[in-house]
Amino acid sequence: MAYNPLEKSRFDPYWRYSTLALVALVTAALAVGWTAGWWRSAWSAWWLLVGALLIALGLFDVTQARHTILRNYPLLGHFRFLFEYVRPELRQYLFESDVDSTPFSRLQRAMVYQRAKQQLDTRPFGTQHDVYATGYEWINHSITPASVADADFRVTIGGPDCALPYSASIFNISAMSFGALSGNAILALNKGAKLGGFAHDTGEGSISRYHREHGGDLIWEIGSGYFGCRNDDGSFSESRFVAAAAAASVRMIEIKLSQGAKPGHGGLLPGAKVTAEIAEARGVTPGADCVSPSRHSAFSTPVDLLEFVARLRRLSGGKPVGFKLAIGHPWEWFAIAKAILVTGIHPDFIVVDGKEGGTGAAPAEFVDRIGTPMHEGLMLVHNTLVGIGVRDAIRVGAAGRIISAFDIVHTLAIGADWCNAARGFMFALGCIQSMSCHTGKCPTGVATQDRLRQRGLVVEDKGQRVANFHRNTLQALAELVAAAGLAHPRQFRPEHIVRRVEKHHINLFSSIYPQLEPGDLVEGRKVPEVYARNWALARADSFARDGASI
Repeated sequence: MAYNPLEKSRFDPYWRYSTLALVALVTAALAVGWTAGWWRSAWSAWWLLVGALLIALGLFDVTQARHTILRNYPLLGHFRFLFEYVRPELRQYLFESDVDSTPFSRLQRAMVYQRAKQQLDTRPFGTQHDVYATGYEWINHSITPASVADADFRVTIGGPDCALPYSASIFNISAMSFGALSGNAILALNKGAKLGGFAHDTGEGSISRYHREHGGDLIWEIGSGYFGCRNDDGSFSESRFVAAAAAASVRMIEIKLSQGAKPGHGGLLPGAKVTAEIAEARGVTPGADCVSPSRHSAFSTPVDLLEFVARLRRLSGGKPVGFKLAIGHPWEWFAIAKAILVTGIHPDFIVVDGKEGGTGAAPAEFVDRIGTPMHEGLMLVHNTLVGIGVRDAIRVGAAGRIISAFDIVHTLAIGADWCNAARGFMFALGCIQSMSCHTGKCPTGVATQDRLRQRGLVVEDKGQRVANFHRNTLQALAELVAAAGLAHPRQFRPEHIVRRVEKHHINLFSSIYPQLEPGDLVEGRKVPEVYARNWALARADSFARDGASI
């Protein structure tokens, strides 16, 4: 029987039996030792005392709720924390530095842990970053800092055709599916979203019972498999979509065109991993292979995509509908932009995912070499919308290794209205970056369906940590806004970000996609070649280059 984290009164029998066996074994050993008179020997008595203390510590580890590692690995888990304690000296001479990123540095992870646990996150002795290294970035501060009273920064998402606009936090949980994450992880994320008043993206695995338990705001992501709204043959089901979209907790609908981890690549969840709970959420058959095709069947052209957006908006009763994509061929994105002009249909939002993102498993070549990094993709999308004169009507979100308040500032400065984060919130759940997400053996119970491992993740404790991380990150963001002399994060622009290009030379943040002015692309003005060339190749009626057949 599949483990159900919602059954809080149920104690995992394997843990119960193993714990009882351990207690019985040690009790028997102590009894034998006592009967044999070992206690008369000072040396043996000390060993008996140490054994008793270790068993007591192990039992405490199994039952405590704060540390997932100790809960899953009693006694042994203390060696990790001991290493953490002596780490500064050992790591300084033997291992990686605190700023080495693999893919997140120790300093980044420590910052999340501290904010999630409500611990002091200040640092002594100056920065560990080489501020004269090529690529180092910073924000110029104001000599007259401002005062920012409220850190609950929000953005309203929903255009004129949207009857139910959503007031979203500027920082939300990015797409992670139930199945990739454990039931307890989903429960804790959604509990944190409810406590903190921010949104939780379901990922393309659809809305599970764990997403519904705490009532946190949901962004329902619909991928090419149409999970949660599919017919038996895998095509889109209008009736099932209407039923699921009607839920009050579903605040926005997001069509996933591609994702940063493996754009242009489908997915397969082997039948052995399709449990009854996963099948229930996705609307598939338990035990059967669950396929996510590499492309959608509900539309095939840019115009079709926008008509599908309008259709979902109507079927959902007027909730905000948009799409997520990782930028690939620029002319394909320009084709969507031209379709916006041709049809007059505006998505309520667009989320730009970067190739540096991704919580799930993907082929090595896709992880390393496919897709555009978020910064370049975001600047292209933002400037294109400006260039066709519709930027004010469409909100833009972004995801891709966003974890700190500076990351948020950087992303907003180059064109986003809000940010999503996945791995940052995984750290808040207790993830230790063991790089075992794809094996089913996550030691902290975050990215696994193993019922013994996910038992260590206590929802009540980790849900509060998720909310703490969100709140404290936004408080840090408010302090950056004030230091820059601004009133709101939306006021950041590319010129606020400075990048070192050589040891003694700096420039304002730049990209291969320079800024455009409103109307540049549609009013015949001279624009940089990178825009002009790809704009000429794009057609609203086809994703293919210059309309050539695919």
